[in-house]
Parts: sequence; C-alpha cells; structure tokens
Amino acid sequence: MSDQVQTESVAADQLKAFIERIERLEEEKAGIAGDIREIFAEAKGNGFDVKVMRRIISLRKKDRAERQEEEAILELYMQALGM
Repeated sequence: MSDQVQTESVAADQLKAFIERIERLEEEKAGIAGDIREIFAEAKGNGFDVKVMRRIISLRKKDRAERQEEEAILELYMQALGM
C-alpha cells in the first residue's frame, strides 16, 4: 500500500469518525430540544406565559450591566416612539 493511499484511508476514517460523532450529538440535541418543548408545554398547561419564560431565560444569560444597557436603550426607543 502506497503512502498516499494509506494517508487517504486514515483521513477518510478520521472524517467518518468526526461525522458519526456529530450525528450522535445532533440526535442528542434533538432529544433535548424535545424535552425542553415538553417542559414549556407543561408550564403553559399550569398557566405560565411561555413567551415571558423564554425572555427570562434569555435575560439570565446576560450580566447585569448588559441587561441594564439593553433596558436603557429599549426605554429610549419607546420614548422616541411616544410609547
């Protein structure tokens, strides 16, 4: 077996391994997304506003300064629109 054929074989095996790992993770991600949808559906069934819950989750990902800056800009824009 020539060095080039061996190198191509190793590269193909490596590529296949990467693809298979990504495919497994994509399956897990889809399962987790389904679990999250079920939790939101359960919360909605218990009277919670899912849109607001999603907003809270988004806000919790940001630090305090970033949230304050965003709120200040929102307030400024609302004032500019007479809201």
